[in-house]
Amino acid sequence: MVEGHLSILEFVVEGDRMIITHTLVPPELRGRGIAEKLTRMALGDARMKRLKVVPACSYVAKFIQRHAEYRDLVTP
Repeated sequence: MVEGHLSILEFVVEGDRMIITHTLVPPELRGRGIAEKLTRMALGDARMKRLKVVPACSYVAKFIQRHAEYRDLVTP
């Protein structure tokens, strides 16, 4: 929580897959890199747990496209 506002990244784990479904940063907090931090934390957790990632969230899908170091996590 930042300045009384909650930012979230939602996901579910099904078997060996982390399905990232939603990222939400309130308008008051946008532009501070919060969504990026949440995404990096989730992807790092997936890597540590050896999970494949399904980026159902458009923000996360675009993030992975821009950051090649995470592409190996994406399930075909």
